[in-house]
Amino acid sequence: MKLIIQIPCYNEAETLEIALNDLPKHIDGIDTIEYLIINDGSKDDTVEVARRWGVHYVVHFGKNRGLAKGFMAGLDACLRNGADIIVNTDADNQYCGADIETLVRPILEGKSDIVIGSRPIDQTEHFSPLKKKLQHLGSWVVRRASKSGIPDAPSGFRALSREAALRLNVTNEYTYTLETIVQAGRERIPMEAVDIRTNGELRPSRLFHSMFGYIKKSILTILR
Repeated sequence: MKLIIQIPCYNEAETLEIALNDLPKHIDGIDTIEYLIINDGSKDDTVEVARRWGVHYVVHFGKNRGLAKGFMAGLDACLRNGADIIVNTDADNQYCGADIETLVRPILEGKSDIVIGSRPIDQTEHFSPLKKKLQHLGSWVVRRASKSGIPDAPSGFRALSREAALRLNVTNEYTYTLETIVQAGRERIPMEAVDIRTNGELRPSRLFHSMFGYIKKSILTILR
């Protein structure tokens, strides 16, 4: 059983090593853990930091193409390199690496094919009141569109089985988080949420800057 952990990166040289050091090196039930970054047109030393640390794979974009395209390019590279399970996490060390075992456990046990890490949004101090409201609104809209009970739809911390990754196709230009949940819900791909912790963002989240577009796209999805 091979797990590949992918990290989308855009000018993450300052925080990437911290995030990489926090990732697990062993999980019961997993034979091999490998690491991949998606270099989304970085202008700093992100790639050099990753290579020095020892990541196994680097996906290169010559210019910034955004989280959605980076996510899908990462899935494709993970599948081509034999991943049975793929975990997507963040380069700003927002998520706790130790929680990756919590994410993959339902897949290992055959209970789910997609597992979303659900953050304690109201208790997260570095989330502003506006961001908390947008997170709740976005998640509510996605629950309606996907007919699922995922409480934290904007969470990028998620695990996918190989079978689920092969069935997803993101066309949304804003972010992959909405569309993957909606597709999974409509195609009845087994999906669940698990509670996770947060370390606190070392840099502002790019997802927040696209949240208004995210909610607009969510509402249009429901109306279709």
